[in-house]
Amino acid sequence: MTRQTSRNEAPAGADVATYALGLGDDVLVLAQRLSEWTARAPQLEDDVALLNIALDLVGQARNLLSLAGGRENPGRTEDDLAFWRDETEFRNAQIMELDGGDFGRTIARQFLVSAWHVPLWDGLRASTDPDLAAIAGKAVKEARYHVGYARHWLVRLGDGTPESRRRAQAGLEDVWPYVGELFEPDPVTERLVTAGAAPDPAVIEPVWREAVEAVLAEATLAVPPTVRRPTGGRRGVHTSAFGPLLAQMQHLHRSHPGASW
Repeated sequence: MTRQTSRNEAPAGADVATYALGLGDDVLVLAQRLSEWTARAPQLEDDVALLNIALDLVGQARNLLSLAGGRENPGRTEDDLAFWRDETEFRNAQIMELDGGDFGRTIARQFLVSAWHVPLWDGLRASTDPDLAAIAGKAVKEARYHVGYARHWLVRLGDGTPESRRRAQAGLEDVWPYVGELFEPDPVTERLVTAGAAPDPAVIEPVWREAVEAVLAEATLAVPPTVRRPTGGRRGVHTSAFGPLLAQMQHLHRSHPGASW
């Protein structure tokens, strides 16, 4: 008979490592995508804002990947995980790796992801795993800024000119089918939920949807139909956009192994 994990028991280290790896890959890959807007954003202050968001995400990635590496194999660093894994070893949700497209698509994706991060990190602050709770305590503050920035631009684009509204709606519809993967149940997360180490995705989803739909109404944008697509990022299955992104991200480190500043 399989024994249920009690909320008072410490979650298994391997489960925490797997969970932290997925979340760490999420923010690492999204940071790389946002960094592509350096010197390309609509105005100088948005260059700075998007880069600052990317740096926040890199900081979160370092903490999460350090946790994952330490629980899985003490001595394995965040750099080992970021730069020396191949494509199929990454566990990020596919929405993070999609090509940013135009500014409207980037903002739509950032809003949807940040709106998910806020209740996720907020729930993780109560995690029975103290390391996850500590990471979430800082990350939730950053996520609140990220969602506020993306909301501002989404409303500005959606309730702006006909062209800006068209682009914002198109970007939203491009990325919307990938959102479902953020809430998919899996055995590791289910065990962590039972142990009180992670929030339940089924509880987060309606909170996320309510927040998102309120902002889309303010932006005069239509909620896209829920069309689920094949997923698999958490299992190492990625889109065709991921390989080139990963090659760019890892190029310098792999070209000069062992180098330091």
